[in-house]
Amino acid sequence: MPNHRLQIHPILPIPQREGFEFYWEENRFTGLPGETISAALFANGVHVFGHHLRDGSPQGIYCANGQCAQCLVLENGKPVKACMELVSPEARIEPLNTLPKLPESPATSYMQPVEELRIPVLIIGGGPAGLSAAIELGKLGVPTLLIDDKHHLGGKMVLQTHRFFGSREAVYAGTRGIDIAARMADEVKSLSPYVQVWLNSTALAVFSDRKVGILRDGSQYVLVKPEALLVASGAREKSLAFRGNWLPGVYGAGAFQTLLNRDLVLPAQHLFIVGGGNVGLIAAYHALQAGVEVVGLVEALPECGGYKVHQDKLKRLGVPIFTSHTILSANGDQTVESATIAQVDARFQPIPDTEKTFACDAILIAVGLDPVNEFYTKAREFDLPVFTAGDAGEIAEASAAIYSGKIQGFEIARSLSYPAPEIPEEWRRQAEILKSKPGKLIDSDGPDAEPGVYPMIHCLQEIPCDPCSSVCPRGLIQINREDIRKTPVFDTTQGVCSGCERCVAICPGLAITLVDSRKDPEHPLISLPFEFPETLFPEGELVTVVDIEGNFLADLPVVKIRHIKANDRTRIVRVQAPRELARKIAGIRLLNQSANPLKEDQSADAREAMICRCERVSAAEIRSLIRAGIHDLNEIKAVTRAGMGACGSKTCGPLIRRLLLEEGVPSAEIMDLTRRPLFVEVPLGVFAGVKPDSGGDGDR
Repeated sequence: MPNHRLQIHPILPIPQREGFEFYWEENRFTGLPGETISAALFANGVHVFGHHLRDGSPQGIYCANGQCAQCLVLENGKPVKACMELVSPEARIEPLNTLPKLPESPATSYMQPVEELRIPVLIIGGGPAGLSAAIELGKLGVPTLLIDDKHHLGGKMVLQTHRFFGSREAVYAGTRGIDIAARMADEVKSLSPYVQVWLNSTALAVFSDRKVGILRDGSQYVLVKPEALLVASGAREKSLAFRGNWLPGVYGAGAFQTLLNRDLVLPAQHLFIVGGGNVGLIAAYHALQAGVEVVGLVEALPECGGYKVHQDKLKRLGVPIFTSHTILSANGDQTVESATIAQVDARFQPIPDTEKTFACDAILIAVGLDPVNEFYTKAREFDLPVFTAGDAGEIAEASAAIYSGKIQGFEIARSLSYPAPEIPEEWRRQAEILKSKPGKLIDSDGPDAEPGVYPMIHCLQEIPCDPCSSVCPRGLIQINREDIRKTPVFDTTQGVCSGCERCVAICPGLAITLVDSRKDPEHPLISLPFEFPETLFPEGELVTVVDIEGNFLADLPVVKIRHIKANDRTRIVRVQAPRELARKIAGIRLLNQSANPLKEDQSADAREAMICRCERVSAAEIRSLIRAGIHDLNEIKAVTRAGMGACGSKTCGPLIRRLLLEEGVPSAEIMDLTRRPLFVEVPLGVFAGVKPDSGGDGDR
């Protein structure tokens, strides 16, 4: 029986858990405690969870965040989202290929009263911003309720195996996201009883009486009336319309990282990535760490929009990056089998005869984020005092979200007249620095420090980051403390480098190497950061060393691998190189770019592009209505059902608007969708107080 669970990972521990049996279409499979149904199915090689009722198209994982219904299955006869429901021993899981038969329900004479709770502060979202705010409010003694729809705290930080950028003093820079999540979650729990935490609990709506409806623990409806609301619900991923975009194997970046880094299962063997922002670049690196081949990455812009150090990491490892390219189609029958891309012109239109097709079994979409701000908008409409932090307010890096949550915690306490100090202007300035976009590139040849030992700093872009300067024991690496976006400088006037390699190990961008020519000036030792299993490059074996752009320099033997506790799972690989190459060496190539040759173009066989995945409404259907003069998204919804699915138009709404703009409709003439009150689907029995084990509608 196949087992697609991770067996080894250079950063993540692989826990030993006693498995149990469950059933998929009468087949006995093995599940693990705490594993979602989707993870258990993937671990057993199942990627198609059912077929759409409208046209029989295969359905699988897309968001892994409970926001769509692509992963709907039957568990013991009950329709559930496989990405949100935990698998249980002896569970019988079936694909949802037809409408489920509802069981007979006993009559219920009376609705049960709805529990109501008053609380000074309600925080929606247990990610970096929500946790940070809860910590500050708890320290100030402000009673706070924090809710999150997952089974754990941390938000997307629990998926981040890389070290964070930003300020080491202010936002844990130089620490891995998974460790920051654990540290902040523990601190929040320690602040009980001031801070209560409800996990597996989803905010449903903000009502005109300033109450917030919450589905607690997936089964109980509660109304919470806060004096102040903090919306820290993060962001949702933007989607993209291309032929075959609905095939199982086309994932949002968060879904791929969830399966890989949280659930510890392999979503793919050969991955293609669309989008060169930080999300796409980081996801590619995470895939490589888990042993997934990254076949290529496309970015429609002439340059990737993410940090250059992230892009450089991929280039050094051997990932082909195609800028000024876009995806044309995902190709395959039941799942993704290949991806076709093409070069684009200045108007982002595909250029004929530039198509290329790559064999792959998954396509990751990372084309930007939209704030999840519906609750903020509604609260303002109903005059409920409301604040926002993190991506729900402005899309930025997680370090910026942590800092914005800290500030908003103080703001909320002060607004409720709790004793809280004045917020220093320095905090606001720091917040602006942390959420700033990548800055200008600089030229640097490194220090004139030969012979001897010195770091080569390959970080050539202004970004907010300072761990290297804060960790240097002799203060030789310096960053402008007034503005940590300035690139680091090795100051030879302050002393002599000890060769401790701390800067090499802590750099979040893996952008520092160490040149040591003290023993042999003509053949210095080069220390390189490496976050992959040591078994890939045993001591004595040849490795291909490359420059900052991934260009071949030489094949050199590994002299030594250092893996000490202080390096926090970053290996230090030492090679010995000729003096003329020493300063150029920036990394080790992992992939052979010719290992996955191009295939013949398959785009002619691709299926339609789907705009509404839930209701199976194609781009062609919607374009025909637009050309007939319909510019109201509500009318398009009434005619096609686009936007009536489980995601509540959160995915397809922006895509329909984009089609209108592409068809030449001015933005002022577009009538947006009317937002409905419920954020996610809820069994009607929950509102009546029917318990899940009572056999009533609460089960459905």
